[in-house]
Amino acid sequence: MPAFANPFQGNVDRKMTKEELIQAVRLDIAGELEAIYVYDAHVQATSEEIAKKVLADIRDEEKSHVGELMTLLRILDPKEAELFFAGETEVKEMLEDLGLSTNSVEQTSATSGLETVGGLTNQ
Repeated sequence: MPAFANPFQGNVDRKMTKEELIQAVRLDIAGELEAIYVYDAHVQATSEEIAKKVLADIRDEEKSHVGELMTLLRILDPKEAELFFAGETEVKEMLEDLGLSTNSVEQTSATSGLETVGGLTNQ
């Protein structure tokens, strides 16, 4: 797990404040991202097909957890959600400047055969 500060140590006799909960969710996101990195490294480091399959599946589940936690964070901290949206908007503007689009989410475009990177395609 990441070496960030823990919002509380062990069992606590109180509920977290909303601010502590927000920090805890951020820590949870960091942990999921680290798990993705570790599982992917293990997939790349083995030639055992069953291990690759199981570890890749677990890695992909962690990616889903990131999405769930990001959604929760956006709900808990609307100001942070605004900042996330502003960042997304900036990147989309940069993509437009480069003539790229974020419309495709597949690795390859079924209609044009264009290679994509992370869902980005040439227009």
